[in-house]
Amino acid sequence: MRPEAPIPLTLEEHRELGRELRAANARLQELCKVVVSVYGPNTQASFTFLKLAENLDRLCHDLQAQARQDLPGFPIDSLYR
Repeated sequence: MRPEAPIPLTLEEHRELGRELRAANARLQELCKVVVSVYGPNTQASFTFLKLAENLDRLCHDLQAQARQDLPGFPIDSLYR
């Protein structure tokens, strides 16, 4: 038995996921600024927040690339940004 090929997200599913991740990213950036301003940039909490923000940004970049593969020919340039 061969594994089934994954079914890519639709344009609307990518749009919805993009909206959710943009909102989460904006909120995370706000919270990160608070933690860094309270505890300073050289604390473990600030470091972890900054890494989390960096990884969420990387996820959005990767999902943008995935959307390009899933939806050739569709206008998807700013789904995750």
